Amino acid sequence: MRARRPWLRRAVRLGSWLFLALVAWLLLRYARGVDWPAVGEALRGYNAGQLALVVALALLSYATYACYDLAARRYAGHALSTRRVLAIAATCYAFALSLGALVGGAGLRLRLYARSGLPTACIGRVVAFSVTTNWVGYIALAGVVFAAGAVAPPPAWGLGGGLLRALGVAMVLLALAYLGACARWRGRVFHFRGHHFRLPTPALGALQVLLAAANWSLMGTLVWLLLGTVAWPLVLATLLLSAVASALVHVPAGLGVIEAVFLAVLGPPGLGLVDEPRLLAALLAYRAVYYLLPLSLALAFYLAFEVRGGRSPWRATAR
Repeated sequence: MRARRPWLRRAVRLGSWLFLALVAWLLLRYARGVDWPAVGEALRGYNAGQLALVVALALLSYATYACYDLAARRYAGHALSTRRVLAIAATCYAFALSLGALVGGAGLRLRLYARSGLPTACIGRVVAFSVTTNWVGYIALAGVVFAAGAVAPPPAWGLGGGLLRALGVAMVLLALAYLGACARWRGRVFHFRGHHFRLPTPALGALQVLLAAANWSLMGTLVWLLLGTVAWPLVLATLLLSAVASALVHVPAGLGVIEAVFLAVLGPPGLGLVDEPRLLAALLAYRAVYYLLPLSLALAFYLAFEVRGGRSPWRATAR
């Protein structure tokens, strides 16, 4: 076993460099797809007060998302400090939004938490809990919004309003079933294809729903403020639809997908909801504030972490 350790260390080091190269390539690819002049023009169309409020909402949304990992800390049973957990979660969120969940949500979390001293099994529990939090909250909130008939899907989608309402009811029932399962089988360990997992306590399950629903609502409010002329429930429902579309097509940052969904729902001629130039300007401003600015800060944090991590790794203990 000792003879293999140098090879193992080299393999881990090589894997780390390959991961860094992948991140750099994805960042360059993402940056090339951004219309930077249009972003600047869109931002110049808003006054300082509007932008300050939008930036504040973005910061609050990132803080809310980072709390997913704080709740996951209790679920996974580790002792990493609150400050470190919040920093890692917010950084991974910025990368996940722009580069995809596999890189930001899983890969980067694995690297940052591992360099902070957490074992792989514990990191797996954190990732699973955070991903579940995001989507169970989405299911609950989207279910309520769709069941209430807040949005009518475009005719080209072949999905009638009645069917979308029925889907919303089913989503609400699914979220309630999850909470019921947390209460019924709390602490029970399940086994599936060599993987082991357990449901959180009912209190943690309810916290998952509340945190994620709050985060998605903040995102919808941010877009609503940038649009300014469309009802909040309709903007939120459209954003929720675009999130599913982006997840299905696997396009980094949902480039083009979010815009297509908003144009299909809010921009068809004759509806009188919002004109196309203003809609595109609002979405460009949304990307600048919610994607690009946090990504630049996350990149700076990540580079600083890589430079300092080798000399002074963060320490943690698993409970």
